[in-house]
Amino acid sequence: MSGAEIYKTRSLTEAQRLAWLRLIRSENIGPATFRDLLNHTGSAERALEFLPELSRRGGKKRYRLCSQDDALAELEAHDRFGARLVAIGEADYPAHLKHIDGPPPLLSVKGGQVTTNSRMVAIVGARNASLSGRKLASAFARDLGKQGFAIASGLARGIDAAAHDASISTGTVAVFAGGLNILYPPEHDRLLGAILEAGGAAISEMPFGWKPRGRDFPRRNRLISGVSLGVVVIEAAKASGSLHTARYALEQNRDIYAVPGSPLDPRSEGANGLIRQGAILARSAEDVLEGLAAQMNADLPLFNGVLEPPGAQSVSPAEPDDVLRTRIIEALGPAPVELDELIRFVGSDARSVNVVLLELELAGRLDRHAGQKISLVMDRN
Repeated sequence: MSGAEIYKTRSLTEAQRLAWLRLIRSENIGPATFRDLLNHTGSAERALEFLPELSRRGGKKRYRLCSQDDALAELEAHDRFGARLVAIGEADYPAHLKHIDGPPPLLSVKGGQVTTNSRMVAIVGARNASLSGRKLASAFARDLGKQGFAIASGLARGIDAAAHDASISTGTVAVFAGGLNILYPPEHDRLLGAILEAGGAAISEMPFGWKPRGRDFPRRNRLISGVSLGVVVIEAAKASGSLHTARYALEQNRDIYAVPGSPLDPRSEGANGLIRQGAILARSAEDVLEGLAAQMNADLPLFNGVLEPPGAQSVSPAEPDDVLRTRIIEALGPAPVELDELIRFVGSDARSVNVVLLELELAGRLDRHAGQKISLVMDRN
């Protein structure tokens, strides 16, 4: 059995799933921190034991650990809602999402197995889309669907809704900015119902009951591009969220396709700008299919993930000395620096440096940035 097949068949035990949920819902834990903790301790259950101590060493006296009761309540909420929590490395975790920088360790999923389709294309664009823009989104979604592609989008008004609606029969994935039980916009309840009834899916990395805020939509956009081979942008204004999706697509090494629009229409300024910057001009689905031809049947890279085997060996994270801790804090500032550069500068082994960074992050004193960059959160007092 190949490594890829092993990861298709492995899954967490229920005890591991509960520990994973508690870990990702604990204070100052993001996807990258989650993975580092598992790498250092061997299991989520073991990591939970060390969170308070690690955060204390980073300078935080009180640490908020997600309780077992809270995690159980969220699991039960998933069951009542007909949803499930899927771990990275499990069968219905989106194939391409696990290869982005900092993939969510757990995804809330409701619906069918469309998330397993490795041929997925995102279609995004203006909420206040023109009639012409909506017709184009429908045409792209419908024609790509006929060729076996699932369509991913954000269930927003305008272009997103048109793309979802046109791909209901061929498979579509709605990516939420909030919890799966918080529909936004609320008038899309019928659209979502039709998607799920036809075997489509809704996904989110946010907790149940989480009401989306402005800063949650860029996180959603990162997932939209992350599940896809490429992103099609139709009618995007100069400062639209669709351009955020395109930026994430660029960081994730995804293809970007932009549909040109009238230079007199401000809704096309962003898409036209993408073309000027090197995005592929897309007049129809044929242009997207031509651009993706080399990727359609390509083997996915072997996933070296963080899925725990049953009975994973647990270890304690080593405690670095105060000299190294001080040297790292003095080396960092508000400007992001590359992790490898920091390790070379302090002259220590990577494991010890990463433990100190975990301490600082759990204490709320460290920010992570794209491309393995980090910066110190400066005291504003």
